Amino acid sequence: MGSKLKQFGLVMTGVVAGVMISLNFSANADKAALAPLPVEELRAFADVFNAIKQGYVEPVEDKKLVTHAISGMLSGLDPHSAYLDAEAFKDLQVGTQGEFGGLGIEVGMEDGFVKVVSPIEDTPAYRAGVKAGDLIVKLDDTPVKGMNLNDAVKRMRGKPKTDITLTIMRKGESRPIVLTLTREVIKVQSVKSKVIEPGYGYVRVAQFQENTGASLVQHLDKLSKEGQLKGLVLDLRNDPGGLLNGAVGVAAAFLPPEAQVVSTDGRTEDAKRQYRATPEDYLRGSRDDYLKALPRGIKDVPMVVLVNGGSASASEIVAGALQDHKRAVVMGTQTFGKGSVQTILPLNGNTAIKLTTARYYTPSGRSIQAKGIEPDIVVEEGANGSARRVREADLQGHLGNDRDPEAERKLQATKNGEHKPGEDDDEAQPRFEIAGKDDNQLAQAINLLKGLQIVQNKK
Repeated sequence: MGSKLKQFGLVMTGVVAGVMISLNFSANADKAALAPLPVEELRAFADVFNAIKQGYVEPVEDKKLVTHAISGMLSGLDPHSAYLDAEAFKDLQVGTQGEFGGLGIEVGMEDGFVKVVSPIEDTPAYRAGVKAGDLIVKLDDTPVKGMNLNDAVKRMRGKPKTDITLTIMRKGESRPIVLTLTREVIKVQSVKSKVIEPGYGYVRVAQFQENTGASLVQHLDKLSKEGQLKGLVLDLRNDPGGLLNGAVGVAAAFLPPEAQVVSTDGRTEDAKRQYRATPEDYLRGSRDDYLKALPRGIKDVPMVVLVNGGSASASEIVAGALQDHKRAVVMGTQTFGKGSVQTILPLNGNTAIKLTTARYYTPSGRSIQAKGIEPDIVVEEGANGSARRVREADLQGHLGNDRDPEAERKLQATKNGEHKPGEDDDEAQPRFEIAGKDDNQLAQAINLLKGLQIVQNKK
């Protein structure tokens, strides 16, 4: 037995070394990353592996055990690192193009359950009334407890026109909510626009995809042709993020050339970068600079950026950049607070890992991680406040904020019971229609733009 375990430990050492090479770790990485492999820990792994192979009630394939080990190793780091099998990797690639099959929910894990971060607009989940913060405890008749996130997502996705029943626990509800949803091909329209009233345009970015920057330019051109713009609202509410280059492109549409949009910092040299309003940083695989087609005067139009607790990641990059450069007034409520960068590292067999490799920072050096963007002007969703939303700081195992000790102190106080949840949380409000007649935040944004126009005319 000892000989077998020793042999297996050597094999596992080789496997881990091979994985490190396949992930192309930088030679300039932190010395801790290049330290000798932890032989004792690998022996413990070998012991567990062998115990399962010898004594588990049913035979288990080696590949399944190793896959689960990799998945657990990544998911234990933070809520955003994950192992992507061939199907999940393909879904991710398709999703960045703006079309995939499923229900239309951005999700994470919390205490073993699937937690809704944000339902995507115009999808089965959104229309059925799924809300941010909902805990999905059952998928059809299968309990979610014990599933990993990828398995849960797989079950929710499927062929269009097929049904799935979600059992949901919601704060404030004494009984589970049971919803039967019909899967659809989810086509996320990245950018929408309209004229609110003569001279005042509205552009909404629902998600950052490959074509978001180019689509934004088309919508701005359309708005400009309907009359001279006196003010513009950029709506990033409930935008869960997406591709970094899409965010840089959107910010670059309103910032001077070469202006810094965001910086990233991690342990490897590749993770230490600055992204600026230059074609090299917002174009990917394309030679056509779509920003050359921007209508004249767009970079000078008075702007308001709308955000809320559902604005995450890439949308926080845009809001933070425009705020730091004083290009726009940020209005709404505090954003989600996802200030970490995930890198997709392909493996053999069309699989990959999604690994958190850096934090990102606004041009002034602020870290958004577990804190979010604080609006210049706080405006609630309705007269009685805003709906309480799950944020990055609520996610189990989230990264801390490395540049704001006060934010971390408040977070720890909450965890230690010094601050009782609900003491200054917004009461839940009925969901309103974004850009609809009862959209209080949009109405206040237009009022502010009119005031800015008056001041500008006086000058």
